[in-house]
Amino acid sequence: ANINNETDQKSLFSRPHFFVSCFDEHVADLSDNYDRREFVGLQIFTIFATTHAKFIAIIMTYCAVLLLLIVAYLFGSIPSAVWIGKHYFGVDIREHGSKNAGATNMLRVLGLRAALPVFVIDFMKGFVAVTLMGAMRLNPELSTAWVINLKIFAVAFAVVGHIFPIFAGFRGGKGVSTLIGAVTAIQPNLAFMCFAVWVLVFVFTHYVSLASIVAGCSFPIFVAIFSTTLYNRYGDFSWIFIIFSIAVAAMLVWTHRANIGRLRRGEESKTYIWKKRK
Repeated sequence: ANINNETDQKSLFSRPHFFVSCFDEHVADLSDNYDRREFVGLQIFTIFATTHAKFIAIIMTYCAVLLLLIVAYLFGSIPSAVWIGKHYFGVDIREHGSKNAGATNMLRVLGLRAALPVFVIDFMKGFVAVTLMGAMRLNPELSTAWVINLKIFAVAFAVVGHIFPIFAGFRGGKGVSTLIGAVTAIQPNLAFMCFAVWVLVFVFTHYVSLASIVAGCSFPIFVAIFSTTLYNRYGDFSWIFIIFSIAVAAMLVWTHRANIGRLRRGEESKTYIWKKRK
């Protein structure tokens, strides 16, 4: 039917059989194998999708974030120290040394040849998890600060996966290497500064635990300086980043509480990379 004016158009859209009439006049020449009800349903769905596009986009964003967080946990759950120790050395690293499934304990018990690939894999677990979450920056509705917030959530899931890996009976490591890789993916300069602190403390003391604690406690200081000097200039400040850095420092102190006790008693083992421990 021809629509002569705006009044006629509104009246047609208000009629309950409008879509059926449109179907009869405009798609009657299509194949008879298609059910008319399917076309009507498709048209109704198209109108719904058009009028609720923003709502659908929000739902899809939440689903994408949830999927990436699950992937981050699964990446973190890869027990590199356990698998390498068992497959190549016939040892469950969780039953030796500090009983920690991490690169440091691998270095002490099995040497550099075993520790290096464990560190690289654990580093990449955090790095890849955060890098994948970085794809959310393609969403124009998310600001830079919110993309960083989502990356922080990915860090948390990857580290939790390392500490409680689903693939190793929920008995993992302390998450330091994974955390370093994740922070490097967020802001490489912050990771470099924390690593510099770690190297300085380790070179002078040969205590990996002490170096990790000091570097972790310096992290919120560097984040506060970085956030207030860079993001504030663009009005894109992330409080979650500050809170996250404080939580990281607290977590490192908590996971190293046994090491702190040994350090206070003078019983903590020193680690030497290029020569044997005396």
